[in-house]
Amino acid sequence: MCPKELTNISHLHPFTQAVLQVIHAIPSGKVQTYGGVARFAGNPKGARQVARILHSSSQKYHLPWHRVINSQGKISLDPVGAEEQRLLLVAEDITFLSNGRVKMDEHLWDGDGLFFV
Repeated sequence: MCPKELTNISHLHPFTQAVLQVIHAIPSGKVQTYGGVARFAGNPKGARQVARILHSSSQKYHLPWHRVINSQGKISLDPVGAEEQRLLLVAEDITFLSNGRVKMDEHLWDGDGLFFV
């Protein structure tokens, strides 16, 4: 779904670059929270900033935006966006609990393979 490398991001703020790289690295079949992305990108308190970056950059950089969820394992979009996100996650064999939360113990990405160039 996303290209092998992110290009043309050197003009962006270093934290924004790191966030894009982290989201880009989340593998199919795994999810990460906004706070987890912020932590991996170097700002543990930057979850809201991650949400803003993702909202403004996911289409431009072809990011796997659907793999980022809230800290409770829930999809935190409006109903239309939430349904699209859920369908994309199910297509990647992400499973949900009966309460609608992602099975975090099975699908939370631990950052394996993450590195910055």
